[in-house]
Amino acid sequence: MKIMQVVQRFPGGLMLIPLLLGALTNTFAPNAGQYFGSFTNGLIHGTVPILSVWFFCMGASIDLRATGTVIRKSGTLLVTKIAVAWIVGMLCVKFIPGGMIETGFFAGLSTLAIVTAMDMTNGGLYASLMAQYGSKEEAGAFVLMSIESGPLVTMMILGTTGVAQFEPHLFVGAVLPFLIGFALGNLDKECKAFFSQGTMLMIPFFGYALGNTINLAVVLDTGLLGIFLGLGVVVITGIPLILADKFIAGGNGGAGLAASSTAGAAVANPVIIAGMVPAFAPVAPAATALVATSVVVTSIVVPILTAFWCKRVNK
Repeated sequence: MKIMQVVQRFPGGLMLIPLLLGALTNTFAPNAGQYFGSFTNGLIHGTVPILSVWFFCMGASIDLRATGTVIRKSGTLLVTKIAVAWIVGMLCVKFIPGGMIETGFFAGLSTLAIVTAMDMTNGGLYASLMAQYGSKEEAGAFVLMSIESGPLVTMMILGTTGVAQFEPHLFVGAVLPFLIGFALGNLDKECKAFFSQGTMLMIPFFGYALGNTINLAVVLDTGLLGIFLGLGVVVITGIPLILADKFIAGGNGGAGLAASSTAGAAVANPVIIAGMVPAFAPVAPAATALVATSVVVTSIVVPILTAFWCKRVNK
């Protein structure tokens, strides 16, 4: 059976298909973890420990010895993406004072969902697009962009916009596995080679665990809204990224457009942040569903737009 080939045909399939299976488990057998207990329960509800290992491996995969061009390109895209998410977060504080809209078409939309969908780029999608349509330096720019992985940037944005307050040690705890992996990977190339393998290996496991935090009834309720959120991410972050790529990083705008997606790992952030700040617990399920839909939408739209843009510019 060609299971892996089928999974990889879908945009972000390695993450999204296990996530869908987990959502089906949680929707139709919500007590399966407690019923089976032991390791099965750990797999179903082990989002945080599984993600902590993934963050460690991600840190180990990043090489400190990046070229100046790569640093310039990735730094420009990284700062622009975070800055746009922060500005949008500030606007959300003014227009969504309660944290989440509870009625009407926009019911379920929250500052947490919007910021989470916008502040992380799908690094794998970006790298594959730039390998096809850009330069080697542009493809390598995903290295620094991996800093966005995890809840740290989202926590910083939510904290500085006044949406939430985080104790300093929580910031340290959110980034410590990443930093330890980063240190080991750069001190020993064998550690780097060994732990880097885990970045892909862990994706289906935390995807399934994340899926078990989603009820498909919530996804159906927020599906159309999630599509609009995904399109909004491409437009709102894409335009500044294109301009920054052209006028600061010296590109043709293609790299900026390729970075205007929502990362698959962003789906985990609402649950992780709700675990740190219980006030977000009522918002987290809808935010998770919305971000998951945004991941799917941007994974489809961004490659199409990037291909069209790069072919037209190169011509």
